[in-house]
Amino acid sequence: MKYRRFTSQELQGLEPDFVRFLALNGIPGPDWVQLKADQSPKVDELIEQFSDALFERTLQELAFLEFHSPKDIKTFHCQKEKIVLVGLTLDGASESDVFTAENTAEILQKIQSGVVTAKVYTAEKGYQNGDREAELFRMIENGARISKDGQLYKALASSLTHE
Repeated sequence: MKYRRFTSQELQGLEPDFVRFLALNGIPGPDWVQLKADQSPKVDELIEQFSDALFERTLQELAFLEFHSPKDIKTFHCQKEKIVLVGLTLDGASESDVFTAENTAEILQKIQSGVVTAKVYTAEKGYQNGDREAELFRMIENGARISKDGQLYKALASSLTHE
């Protein structure tokens, strides 16, 4: 396997896609039920093929990732040949000044009042071993979240051009 096998719970959420995958591979519903009942090794093989195919398609289409930690937000634009990072870190923040969904407005108010300093930074690099999808998969497995629209990345990148 190139990535990892979907868990049973993940497969349940992807059932319509999996049914289409089975149909494209010439396996109608009754045949699938029989394969599972027989505990055929083909079951594991098909689930692994489906997992890899769906991960590959998703990763190829992926454009933005985000990683949030208590005093730092990293946003990534996943381009074809390189990945561009735009991050935001808090300086002078107390232990309670951490980025969470609940306190973002409070943190922003502290930044505007000068109590906390926010620094925006950027970096870029090519993909490790030139394997874009494998690197993005590792990032997701290590806690990065997919951003469908990249709004946070775009906002932070825009702030760099205004400095």
